[in-house]
Amino acid sequence: MTPQIYHLIAFLVAAVVVLWTTPDVKNIGIKSGRVDQPGDRKVHQRPMVRLGGVSIFVGTITSLILIWWLGGFGNLPAEKEWQVWGVTLGGLGFFLIGLADDLLNLSPLTRLLMQVIVASGAWKAGVSIDFISIPTVGIVDLDWLSLPITVIWLVGMVNAINWIDGLDGLAAGVSGIAAVVMLVVSLFMRQPAAALIAAALAGAALGFLRYNFNPAQIFMGDGGAYFMGFTLAAVGVIGLVKIPAFTAVLLPYLILAVPIVDMSAVILARLRRGKSPWVADKRHLHHRLLNAGLSHRLTVLFIYSLTLWVGSLALAIAGIPSGIAYAWGATTLLSYAIWRVWKLSRQS
Repeated sequence: MTPQIYHLIAFLVAAVVVLWTTPDVKNIGIKSGRVDQPGDRKVHQRPMVRLGGVSIFVGTITSLILIWWLGGFGNLPAEKEWQVWGVTLGGLGFFLIGLADDLLNLSPLTRLLMQVIVASGAWKAGVSIDFISIPTVGIVDLDWLSLPITVIWLVGMVNAINWIDGLDGLAAGVSGIAAVVMLVVSLFMRQPAAALIAAALAGAALGFLRYNFNPAQIFMGDGGAYFMGFTLAAVGVIGLVKIPAFTAVLLPYLILAVPIVDMSAVILARLRRGKSPWVADKRHLHHRLLNAGLSHRLTVLFIYSLTLWVGSLALAIAGIPSGIAYAWGATTLLSYAIWRVWKLSRQS
């Protein structure tokens, strides 16, 4: 069996499992009363089940277990195999933290402490940023800084994906697009293990859109957002950051630029106003686009186009064949989306 077949199987199995299990998860959530009530910051107008992350997690893990059973992870060096386990167990840990928050409403400090502990465990398992590559300087070993930098990256991305999960289909679509780009880049960089994880996550995220795109039937909740945020960040580490080339180190941050910039801008805005960065408000990009007069769906599609654009830039920078053509195509699409946003904002 060719390696590419394993990636296709990973994608399809994850998508099918999510499509199959999500209605059952929804019914269980309704019967148990585990729903997200409307509120001041909430866009939805009726109670919604927010346990869709269970399906995303089950779909991704089932896919990876099947690939492992079929031998798709065979012939990996011991170091790479250990890293795959680090991603899998770390994903489980973050999913359980998010699920506990969905069910028990944990305090921000408790969540953060648990996130740091799980991220530190993933670092110990090899999901670690050990060096940075600087032009004209070369490779700089991070030494003891590896742990705090890795933890900040993993925990930061977990919360960045969670923070953009404010509109139907937004976090799932952004994560799915980013995972597809990471799949392509990892394959091009000859990182098959990272590519398999990215394929499974892409299938799960895009399959979930069947029930999560506007008008949503179910939300992923913190369990889904935490799991996808960690997995994307971890795949970026084991598949790209560990490659000793400046462009490879840069790629994960570019692919995930939309949630990273959104979170950073919101934190800075809150700090300038003298407020805690963890106090929720309506200053995210999707809130601003809605306030400018865009519809729910158009807001989500515009942010999809932004994510696709930065992903296409990553393809071009990675040197993938036709990468520049993809970048030009995505730039054209984004330009049209920006024109539509400008036109609608002037009419409102």
